[in-house]
Amino acid sequence: MKLKSTVTRQFIATVLVIFVLQALMLVYIFSFIYKSSVSHIKDLGISNMKSQASMVENYLSKGRNVLWFAAESVDFMLEDGQDNDDILEYLLGATEQMQSKFDENFTGIYGYINGQYLDGAGWVPPEGFDPKSRDWYIDAVEGKGDMVLSEPYVDAQTGSVIISYSQLLSDGESVISMDIVLNEVQMIAREMTMGDMGYGFVVNRDGLVIAHSEVDDIGRNYLESEEWTDVLERVYEQKTNEFEINLDGENCTVFTDEAGGVWYIVVIANNALLYKQLRMKVMAGVGVSVAIYVVFVLFCLISVNRIAKAEEREEKSMSKLRQMNLSIIRSLASTIDAKDRYTSGHSQRVADYALKIAQRMGKSEEDQRIIYYAGLLHDVGKIRVPKDIINKPGKLTDSEFDAIRIHTVSGYHILHGIHDDERIGYAAKYHHERYDGKGYPNGISGEDIPEVARIIAVADAYDAMTSDRSYRKAIPQDVVRDEILHGKGTQFDPDIAEVMLNIIDEDKEYDLRQNNDLISNILIVDDDELMIHVVKRILKDTEDIRIFEAQSGDSALSMIEEKDISLVLLDLMLPDMDGFELFRKIREKHDTAVILMTGEKSKEIIRTIDDLNIDDYVTKPLNEAILREAVHGILHRTEAEI
Repeated sequence: MKLKSTVTRQFIATVLVIFVLQALMLVYIFSFIYKSSVSHIKDLGISNMKSQASMVENYLSKGRNVLWFAAESVDFMLEDGQDNDDILEYLLGATEQMQSKFDENFTGIYGYINGQYLDGAGWVPPEGFDPKSRDWYIDAVEGKGDMVLSEPYVDAQTGSVIISYSQLLSDGESVISMDIVLNEVQMIAREMTMGDMGYGFVVNRDGLVIAHSEVDDIGRNYLESEEWTDVLERVYEQKTNEFEINLDGENCTVFTDEAGGVWYIVVIANNALLYKQLRMKVMAGVGVSVAIYVVFVLFCLISVNRIAKAEEREEKSMSKLRQMNLSIIRSLASTIDAKDRYTSGHSQRVADYALKIAQRMGKSEEDQRIIYYAGLLHDVGKIRVPKDIINKPGKLTDSEFDAIRIHTVSGYHILHGIHDDERIGYAAKYHHERYDGKGYPNGISGEDIPEVARIIAVADAYDAMTSDRSYRKAIPQDVVRDEILHGKGTQFDPDIAEVMLNIIDEDKEYDLRQNNDLISNILIVDDDELMIHVVKRILKDTEDIRIFEAQSGDSALSMIEEKDISLVLLDLMLPDMDGFELFRKIREKHDTAVILMTGEKSKEIIRTIDDLNIDDYVTKPLNEAILREAVHGILHRTEAEI
């Protein structure tokens, strides 16, 4: 009996010790999990807020780019001696194109040019209107040639917030400006809810609410409220992307970031809602774990799984953002290449070759991505070089060659403000430096030249030799190899040149070169023979295409099955089915690009086109230049991924 009592006491003592140890372990583990989860939720909040800030900054950047291009164009027209009638015609056309193709919230390009107010939206100022007394003009003059952003204001009739970008032109008196209605920014603000656990807004340095998930707060000045003043003071300090504060008697977490150097993105989440689900799960897990250890393990696995899914969603979001950035970069590279009629696709090929070199050198995926971007953008500075110099078939004069050489410096300064990785700007600036120090713009040598520029230099030289020029065809592969070999240690980094030589040696069929032999098959689908004739006439001078035709949906589907069709020009109205139905059937089996041709311009038609993700559409009667450009743009899209 005594022995049994002793065993019982020992068993109870053991159970109690195990229980206490397990309880301590659980307290420690769940305390750690809770803190980690809180930290992760905050990281997700910061990531979400930064994504919103990036979207706002991209939107502002789009406005700056549009005005910059307009200012460059008007400056050129002024220098060219064109009068205000010509400039007004340009502003009218630019405004119409901007609103129809870029953003309807860009309300118009206007300015004070040659002593006269010109308005691209067609607005006629009242008598006595003095543009030089307007804020946009005064701010631009004070900016001394730099693009300036005027203080936002609230339109009394619509309640929308409006900003103006302005720039003083090179004559020191003329100013060009553009108004932007911030409806797009307001749409972004509506999504700043942290999953309905908070709200967000965009505010400027003066406390004016630019956009808010609650429409009624747009236009308020938060600095007039003592409670909000405390919040904004910490926001303006920008010491951290998140902090906690008591607001309206509730503990809240504030996520904040700067956008474009002028505004601040603020997302405020109620902590009780933000961590409610986490706290409930932790308490449930602790309770179940005390009863049975297995449940504790299961709960941990579920928690880890959910965190992994959250990270997966975040990665998908970042991947989408990276893809969007890549699309923008490719579009910019294509725009630059378009200035040179002899080097179509040059930037894309340089990027491809540079990527191959980086892969052979064992670079990380992130380094490969940056090197690829650098290849796409290395010639972006050519946007500052006159087109007639770039395309001059004969020998350049010293001054013309100097104009070409500045593209390295121009590219560096353009990219310095576009991408936050300095290596992309270095590639643009230094890709014409030589390993022996005889290059430009700075004459640096050896490993003083940034590695990314040394890689681009080899890829750039290789493409120059393997591409057709106005004065010669692509150089034979053995000659190219000899040139690379000869340039080791003089023009090129010897190690990188050796990598390129290995790539050349493995390219037995000489595939790595400009390919001008690709033929694109285009299918015109329209039951109107006259329209088919019109489209054929418009595209007759387009190089490297073969045109087929069909007059019904069924015959079009058969043609797509039989031929390797690259692009379908599709009429909306067909005898056996409409264009939308045919598009759906095409997409069931093929990813062939489609341009819809329609005389309809209603919102419903346009919305359906967007919902179906049709590649592009043109309206009838067809504009020849627009149709040719749409066809060119789709046929020259690149499918490379990085």
